[in-house]
Amino acid sequence: MESAPPVVVAIDGPSGTGKSSTSKAVAAQLALSYLDTGAQYRAITWWMVSNGIDLEDPSAIAAVAGKPEIVSGTDPGNPTITVDGMDVAGPIRTQEVTAKVSAVSAVQEVRTRITELQRALAGSAERGIVVEGRDIGTTVLPDADLKVFLTASPEARAARRSGELKGSDVHSTREALLKRDAADSSRTASPLAKAADAVEVDTTELTLAQVIECVVTLVQEKQAGK
Repeated sequence: MESAPPVVVAIDGPSGTGKSSTSKAVAAQLALSYLDTGAQYRAITWWMVSNGIDLEDPSAIAAVAGKPEIVSGTDPGNPTITVDGMDVAGPIRTQEVTAKVSAVSAVQEVRTRITELQRALAGSAERGIVVEGRDIGTTVLPDADLKVFLTASPEARAARRSGELKGSDVHSTREALLKRDAADSSRTASPLAKAADAVEVDTTELTLAQVIECVVTLVQEKQAGK
């Protein structure tokens, strides 16, 4: 049986739309690599918080953007993230990092550094890769074979995210999500936006299994046409 051709899939959208769960499942089902770009931005934010960098000062952030060594594992079954050799998969998911990641990711020097890492990983994936984030289809991989933009109502997103973040309630989570949406969509450097040629999938009324099935079908159709 002839193997499917390599395919680069960009999955974008705001927090709480199911990007991570969908992307990992699609990659695993189709034997592709997987990259959580948000984890990379969280990792560099965690490093800056840990090292006392003034996150109110973009120039201070820019000055150290190249210092931490960030390594992402691309196995969808075990996606790892390390900073200077330390496993930070847990620490980067704290509310403190969540609250500060937008400020760090808005700095151009940070985005340039992380984008280089993302493109290198995508380019080295032999069988193809599913890359999830906020600017993958528009900025990082504008020539991706398939671009998907996931959306969902603020209420659905808040319910999902509050279930992931311990110690948070739906109302405060919803406010935090909307605040981050505004920050990500209005930033000068690579704002959150749907690529003109992206397929939009509203996940509000869909189960995770349905979303996964939808995206897998889109990928297979793209592979069949290559």
